[in-house]
Amino acid sequence: MTRVFTTVLFALSATASFAQFPDRAINYIIPFVPGGESDIAARLQGKVAAKITGKDFVVQNKAGAGGALAWSQLNSLVGDGYTVVGSNLPHIILQPLEGQVQYKTEDITNVFFFHYTPDALVVAVDSPFKTFADLVAAAKANPEKITIAGSGTNSANHMAFQRMEVQGKLKMTYVPFKGTGDLSTAVLGKHVAAAMTYPTFAIANKERVRMLAVATANRLPQFPNTPTFKELGYDWVDGAYRGVAVPRSTPEAVRKQISDLFLKINTEPEHRKQMLDGGYEQVDITYEQMADFMKKRTADTMPLAKQMGLIK
Repeated sequence: MTRVFTTVLFALSATASFAQFPDRAINYIIPFVPGGESDIAARLQGKVAAKITGKDFVVQNKAGAGGALAWSQLNSLVGDGYTVVGSNLPHIILQPLEGQVQYKTEDITNVFFFHYTPDALVVAVDSPFKTFADLVAAAKANPEKITIAGSGTNSANHMAFQRMEVQGKLKMTYVPFKGTGDLSTAVLGKHVAAAMTYPTFAIANKERVRMLAVATANRLPQFPNTPTFKELGYDWVDGAYRGVAVPRSTPEAVRKQISDLFLKINTEPEHRKQMLDGGYEQVDITYEQMADFMKKRTADTMPLAKQMGLIK
């Protein structure tokens, strides 16, 4: 009887604490350097969180190994709901396939995905490549001489680079950087020929870069003169998904609360408009939808993973 009473008391206490969530700031670990899309999104989300709950997000950048440093440490963190880690696709699918990281895809407990940024090929505004066709012609004339910057290895940018090579029958050289912030100098200084990045980067540097192509179904209103990869004959509508994950020890009820909080943030009208205007395509993948979503994203990623040599 005592054990039953104690169990019930603990359950009631836990329920009461869940109802107050969050009652203090949430530590939000971003696996990349400051200035990239994940970092920018987290800081904007923190402002909305403060408005909705009165509690802020404390954004902490823990860069390393293209995000793998933070993801390999995820399950060593306290699973109380007050520490979350940014989660990125296809990174957490591709990296474990290579076998050089200390985590597996199934080790990452994703609770919400809030947006994706479409793949986009960008050059400096004074680049000699005025169109996508110009760059393709140079790549075919000089195999492996054209350098394309991207954020991370076995990342969304790396996978997009591989897709462009395979579908275009091209041979170029991929140059990985720690994050979008770091590759900016290389692109703007023309240390690389181009960057495989996102419309967010092109919007933030609109006067200094030119976007040659974007992997959306339709042309973006911010760039009406930029063709989609589909228009250019590529079977390509994709990008990088971003969300949040929690330690495996986090109780189911708390996982749901975090998912609900991020859904509230993501659907706040002013925030949603700000993100869309900035080039982020908003999605609302909740914890309840996560299993099916991850299954589909994994299946869609595997063919390119094979072409990248990550699957024998």
